[in-house]
Amino acid sequence: MVGCSSPRQNVSMAHNARPNLGEFLRHRRALMKPPGQQERSRLSARRVPGLRRHELSDIAGISSEYYTRLEQGRALRPSREILSALGAALQLSTIEAEHLFRLAGELPPEPLAPSTTISPGVRQLLASLEGSTPVTVHDGRLDMLSINATATELFAPLFDDGPYGRNIVHQAFTAKGLSTVLGCTGARQLRLLAAAEFRRALSRYPEDERLQGLLNELLGRGSEFADIWALGEVGTRRTAMKNVHHPTKGALSFESQMLHDPERDHWVMLFAPVRS
Repeated sequence: MVGCSSPRQNVSMAHNARPNLGEFLRHRRALMKPPGQQERSRLSARRVPGLRRHELSDIAGISSEYYTRLEQGRALRPSREILSALGAALQLSTIEAEHLFRLAGELPPEPLAPSTTISPGVRQLLASLEGSTPVTVHDGRLDMLSINATATELFAPLFDDGPYGRNIVHQAFTAKGLSTVLGCTGARQLRLLAAAEFRRALSRYPEDERLQGLLNELLGRGSEFADIWALGEVGTRRTAMKNVHHPTKGALSFESQMLHDPERDHWVMLFAPVRS
């Protein structure tokens, strides 16, 4: 029977219950492709995998001496600017960069905006549930990114082509057919939840001009949004029961469940039919 072994460069981190900053940097540096990798003669002369310390420090724009101290644990609190430069030099993903900041005792930086591209896995999920389960995808600014045909049949009349036409908060307070589709109680519940999520979005993206513009527009429209906004609710409710009135199928009930893609700040909302 043929056995499988892991690459040796992964062993050091596997044996440590609490990886530290220097250990993480060494591990990630070893995974980097060295310059001139296509030249076999140069590669054969290298005695370490990945980049050398001075090569990585040059890319990050910091001194080789200081980087060596980081790996050896002799520089304990690098600045946020240095951590950002190291994350870029090491080509870290968003999740990996957040880990780097936490190892250094810093809060990870908040993104300026959510991603505009849905992951291939989520797209596959949307396609696989077509015809059986309504599914929508919205981003951290509550802009609708995708809605499958099953969900479109239920909710498409609530969205329009205006500047905020694909925004859930905007439609919760402006869509004329909302009470017809969800009923008065359901419409009120949606508005409360939408305002609470909107406050969360503003706290995560405080410099976002689109969100600020939407807030000003809703505050200027009338008292309903202002009254709910004054409640100060904040947060995201992961599950909820939704009752929908369909023009041909009559009363339908769904249990909604939200799943989060933290790297892109996308929310996948599944509407599981409740059988009577």
